[in-house]
Amino acid sequence: MQLSKGVVSKYIAAARVAGLDWPALVAMDEAALAAALFAPTSTNKPRGERVLPDVLSIHRELRRKGVTLQLLWEEYLAAHAGQPTYRYTQFVEHYRRYAQTLKRSMRQLHRAGEKLFIDYAGPTLPVVDPATGEVRRAHIFVAALGASNYTYACATPGETQVDWLTSLGQALTYFGGVPEMVVPDNPRALVAQPDRYEPGLNRATLECARHYQTVILPARPRKPQDKAKAEVAVQVVERWIMARLRHRQFFSLHALNQAIAELLEDLNRRPFKRLDGCRRDWFERLDRPALRALPVHPYEVATFKRCKVSIDYHIEVNGSFYSVPSALARQNVDVRLTAHTLEVLHGNRRVASHLLLGRRGAYSTQREHMPAAHQAHREWTPQRLLDWGERIGPYTRQLIDHQLTHKPHPEMGYRACLGLLSLARRYGNARLEAAAERAVHLRAFTGRSVRNLLQQGLDQQPLPQRAAETTLPGDHENVRGADYYQPPQQELFDDAATHPESTAPATPGRHGPRPGRAMDAAGQPQPELR
Repeated sequence: MQLSKGVVSKYIAAARVAGLDWPALVAMDEAALAAALFAPTSTNKPRGERVLPDVLSIHRELRRKGVTLQLLWEEYLAAHAGQPTYRYTQFVEHYRRYAQTLKRSMRQLHRAGEKLFIDYAGPTLPVVDPATGEVRRAHIFVAALGASNYTYACATPGETQVDWLTSLGQALTYFGGVPEMVVPDNPRALVAQPDRYEPGLNRATLECARHYQTVILPARPRKPQDKAKAEVAVQVVERWIMARLRHRQFFSLHALNQAIAELLEDLNRRPFKRLDGCRRDWFERLDRPALRALPVHPYEVATFKRCKVSIDYHIEVNGSFYSVPSALARQNVDVRLTAHTLEVLHGNRRVASHLLLGRRGAYSTQREHMPAAHQAHREWTPQRLLDWGERIGPYTRQLIDHQLTHKPHPEMGYRACLGLLSLARRYGNARLEAAAERAVHLRAFTGRSVRNLLQQGLDQQPLPQRAAETTLPGDHENVRGADYYQPPQQELFDDAATHPESTAPATPGRHGPRPGRAMDAAGQPQPELR
């Protein structure tokens, strides 16, 4: 051991004052030697007479924003005015000795309402599908406030972006406020580009932070000490919640979350081992007053994707098609998807919004997105075309109805109907109705027939009259009636009597007179004139 002359002289002087010689010093151990050489003198005031600072209160108050050790020391002096107190250096030393006895995770100084740490537990819990018996693993989300360690936990189907952001919103609702900063790990669901200095969050994460007016700052990669509060909270949830549920069987995620909520209240009311109070008490005193107010509506989790507008001014999303303004055809747009809606963004401006379609291949087309020509075509529905024809006249309506009903699909007759509309603009409604009447009379129901009638001016001519039916005289010798084809009854009787084997009716023309022969008074044919 290397000692300076001054230290050696100090020990020799102390031995002389204590009246100790060398043989007495050799027989002592180090503790007895230190007590004999450096025993307190009567001039030193015992430390016990000074008022000890309340280190528990100091440790709790330092979590409040703006509170420093200097301020707490001054309050300590004011509270014990007239009593022996410690100077600032000894005041700080007392607190530092106490802080060293706490766990490593408690050494960080967290301001009230400043940080919320979030993470997922490693173990999972089973959830049984009651219909199929399939076992699915539920993931446990954990969130803890930095100052009070107030903890929230819930079960989610996985660890997707929707699970992360939905659970974060539920945690903020549980706490009743928003902290200044949210500290997650570096999951791909939230962080697009992990980086030690400038991490890049994905768009949905940034939008969630903007909605709650907070900041989401991931911990440094591979630096768990940056989120030590989350690590400890996860460990506590695994021990006091998940371990207690290991023997229970759950058939839905909702039932599991109900069980977690019951145990969560017990967890937050468990007393600290080294600190006074519990998580709930510290939350009420520290974090709750410092949290910012929640927004009116909770954040609706959205996902984003990039799409290219087709030439028909529609985009395809999950097999369904949605319209955008036709001016954006062939351009790239951003799509924001929520549980029920779809929004189309172009240049950070919303240009379209649709309700999500429930089946593949379906179309959602808004009229204002269509070009003017397409809008005019879309406005012509079968009923509107029929109403338009009715206003012109019954024959025009009959033509339109024929065009719509004699095609495989009504839209196939739209062009013919619109062609008739163009004839009305050119020739007028009266001439079109007259041409339609003539076309119906001639049973020519095509649009080309009507056009030809108008071009030839036939619509202005009287309709052709049907030939009048002429009544022929019934007593003319050249007119044969129905009786001509039936033989006389007497002849049938005579023939049946002479030839009983032949009773079939005579064939017309074989037994009766030839056409044009005259009959005498007895009914016999007269001789023919050659």
